[in-house]
Amino acid sequence: LGACSQKESTPQRPNIIFIMSDDHAYQAISAYDDKLIQTPNIDWIAEEGMIFTNACVSNSICAPSRATILTGKHTHIHGKIDNNFPFDTTNVTFPQLLHDAGYQTAMFGKLHFGNNPKGFDEFKILPGQGDYYNPDFITNNGDTTIQGYVTDVITDLAIDWMDNRRKEDKPFLMMYLHKAP
Repeated sequence: LGACSQKESTPQRPNIIFIMSDDHAYQAISAYDDKLIQTPNIDWIAEEGMIFTNACVSNSICAPSRATILTGKHTHIHGKIDNNFPFDTTNVTFPQLLHDAGYQTAMFGKLHFGNNPKGFDEFKILPGQGDYYNPDFITNNGDTTIQGYVTDVITDLAIDWMDNRRKEDKPFLMMYLHKAP
């Protein structure tokens, strides 16, 4: 009889790795356009995950654009209209909603908000634009400097979190935000 019964299963919540590079044109990713360069690893991620084929930007400045991604609001609504003034932390972000829904959350790299991100269990973000060599980071536990080239450092932080601090029994959101394209 057990073989005839249907097993009820709870749908698994997806893990999310959000990768963003600064000043990176779509033509520099061959999943969008392979005339300029070949990017097989990014293309594999696009094939296995999601690719934006019908998207536009309402504000191309880095911090307002990041605030739009995090809040789902246009810049004139969320208030982050430039790179100078701090982000209005009364805005609700999708990482906060995921965190409240039981996701483990982490952010590593460039945010450029002028304040700490909300809704993250762990973060290491560059202050302002950040430095390319031996960058400083703002963290949950105070500021620190990490030796090396910023792209390598941010990548190592993300890999270390995935390998050593991510909880296997929880879904996760990791925002992996590069300074360089």
